[in-house]
Amino acid sequence: MKPERNLIAERPLAQHCPELLRPVPTAGELLPTLAQLGDRLARALGAGLARLAGSEAPTVQRGEPRECTMSEIAAGIAPLAANSLMTLDARKAPFLASVEATAVFRMVDRAFGGRGQVPEPLPTAFPMSAQLLTGRLETLVATAIDEALGPQTDGSVRALNRDGSLEVLAPFADETQMIALTLDVHETAPSMTWQLTLAFPVASLTEILGEAQPAPKPGKRNAANPAEEPFGEVPLSVIALLVDMRIGFSKLSALKPGDILPVAVARRVPLTVGDKIIAHGSIGEVDDRVAVQITHAF
Repeated sequence: MKPERNLIAERPLAQHCPELLRPVPTAGELLPTLAQLGDRLARALGAGLARLAGSEAPTVQRGEPRECTMSEIAAGIAPLAANSLMTLDARKAPFLASVEATAVFRMVDRAFGGRGQVPEPLPTAFPMSAQLLTGRLETLVATAIDEALGPQTDGSVRALNRDGSLEVLAPFADETQMIALTLDVHETAPSMTWQLTLAFPVASLTEILGEAQPAPKPGKRNAANPAEEPFGEVPLSVIALLVDMRIGFSKLSALKPGDILPVAVARRVPLTVGDKIIAHGSIGEVDDRVAVQITHAF
């Protein structure tokens, strides 16, 4: 026979204090971390492209990360582009990488001894030569992201699928909330600029960048005001990088008065203090002097 009675737990059930839990970061909280990753990625990508093309390293500039939907990203990608669905395999975090078709055709033409000519009009699909080069670009982007993320990835970034049509590839649903990062690649021989677009679903970026930091300990701290003492009068050197160019040693040693070096002034001029970018600006003129108008400050 079974006695009927209420069961009583021997001890209270565990309850976690909210202050000890790691909150899931919002999209807005991921933007600054992605911007820092983008700076490291820009350096790694420039070196990788130099090895791929066998030429001088191009200048790679990071755009500002932005929140958007997949449909908004698709609206900015041409009908023909080198689109790749990639993943950080260890964490199953898929993301999109897209390179402009004109950049692919220029690289193919240079690989066959040309000067980087682009067919006009562009074909509706990539020929086999362009598909092979797209595979090399995927490897280069994966290696650069691995390098930017650090040793914890252990070479785990890889491509899952690719297609010249983003509509056919269909990496994510149109309404998927994404965070996009654009890298502008400026090449000097011949002079041209093209873009690499990286787009991450918020969940994937959370996996790639790691969990949010623990909640701060209770208690208030007075934030330092940079306009007040002892910081206000500290002089700092601000550098506006107008031109970043590389010259072969043989050409450098042969320079003489009257030589002309063609340069491409960046549309977005970075302003740095030490090794940290504090703002971006555009070049203009004020009172017959060259000036920089701040377009974005960090």
